[in-house]
Amino acid sequence: MSADYSHLCSAILEQCFGKVVQAVADCLFSATTRTLGQITSATKFSRKEVAFALAVLVKFRLVDFAASKQNSFLAEYALRREDVLCLLRYPRYVHLVQTKYGNVGASIAEELINSGSDTATGILVKCLAENENKTESPESYRNTFLQMITDHYVIKRPELMVGDDQDENVPKFETNECDFFRHPNIDLQLLAKIQKGEATLADARDSHMVWNLNYDRFHQDFRDTIMVDAIERKLGENAAECFRFILKIMYNTTDPWERKLSNQITFVEIKQAIERKSNNLDLMKYLDQYISLLTEDSLGFFRRVGDMGGGVYVVDMEHAFQSLAFACAECVITERFGSKAARIFRVIRCKVYIEQEDLQKEAMIPSKEAKSLAYNLFQEQFIHVKIIKKPGGGSNGPAKAFYLFQVKEKDTVRMLLDASYKSLYNTIERSNFEKNEHKGLIEKSQRLDSIVEAMKERGETDEYIAEIVETFTPPECEILNKVKNRIKTLSKAELTLDDTIFLLQMYQHHCTTLPTGIRKFK
Repeated sequence: MSADYSHLCSAILEQCFGKVVQAVADCLFSATTRTLGQITSATKFSRKEVAFALAVLVKFRLVDFAASKQNSFLAEYALRREDVLCLLRYPRYVHLVQTKYGNVGASIAEELINSGSDTATGILVKCLAENENKTESPESYRNTFLQMITDHYVIKRPELMVGDDQDENVPKFETNECDFFRHPNIDLQLLAKIQKGEATLADARDSHMVWNLNYDRFHQDFRDTIMVDAIERKLGENAAECFRFILKIMYNTTDPWERKLSNQITFVEIKQAIERKSNNLDLMKYLDQYISLLTEDSLGFFRRVGDMGGGVYVVDMEHAFQSLAFACAECVITERFGSKAARIFRVIRCKVYIEQEDLQKEAMIPSKEAKSLAYNLFQEQFIHVKIIKKPGGGSNGPAKAFYLFQVKEKDTVRMLLDASYKSLYNTIERSNFEKNEHKGLIEKSQRLDSIVEAMKERGETDEYIAEIVETFTPPECEILNKVKNRIKTLSKAELTLDDTIFLLQMYQHHCTTLPTGIRKFK
């Protein structure tokens, strides 16, 4: 992990949990594993504060622990570095759940996010206590929660081992993949008693089953959305709908996080699925033409590999995210250096190796300008130079050297990722600075808004309310509006940067062999 990612994680954790948790996480980030004593001595906080910070991080599934190999009575803690960035995506998770399951699902997702992890009964009790959806019954909350488990948006954490197998100080957990999505036994009568105060959560039958959000399931949907949107922009809505059905068929036989290619899909399977579930008559009528469009498109998302069953196809994840990641890289180059620089980048990537003289001819750019742009791209590490030396003709003849431009795809993506991490960190820091710098003005505005709202509820006259509002002077209003606009712009930048980071991370998962932190179940 890069220093830029370390700074970003530190800023996110401070924003979400405070200084103590940030210091503990920074200590864990700099090492593979550390014990409680090592963290305490490194952070200079008390043992109690460090233990509480570790408990918070464990509950939010950001830290794992296990018995030390040297001493089985001593726990060693490790930070899950890849999952820290997921804290920024919580609003996207809630929005996705709300789209699929309505306000009830969004309420359940928010409680899971706020608590980190909890039992099913505990989550539903909190949702019902808030009572945002007064028309919704406890049964609807239970059914929605069970459906979210069935669809893998919620996952059960490994259970604590008890009995003879657990005779050591460090807790051990039993991991059984068959139980990760097994429905808990939720007693509606007990929920009603807990609401009335006649029972406690300790009486629940599912007190040993702890649940949290399954990030990978959400990321699977985000990844699919990127691919479907790319096809819709280029080939139209019908082609995008066709590809959406193809992805659903793919997940029946292929691991969602398969790195390279899906298992084979036949034309008959696609046709049957669309006829059974789609109401799009144009898609059904011209299905073979839309399939041809997808297979012949330069994006390379979908590939024909055989002729059995009307045609055999595979989804090529590697080629898909290679195309998308370098389309993103070209956009960055266009914004920074102009369209001619992007053309040079495309030519070098297409030719694999190319000399300076050939480059200006292929890109059809004047020599001086081509050299300047190529140097800028080289300086910013978008392109690289490969030197090939050839011995001279005689024994004393000088060796000849050829300087060839090339694009090292993995290095380019890694450089873009680091730049995105740095930009996101700067955006968060600038947003925090704006809020702290104008804290008094923002708090005054909030107090005034609450006073005006209370006055309206009491039925005060408009003239009296206007007098109260005028206590906020025009210069203060102008400054506040500027601050709000700046914070809003920075928030949009955060979202855009996170989208870019996610796309580049998908490239690393599907187009390299690097460990990416994506597991089937976490």
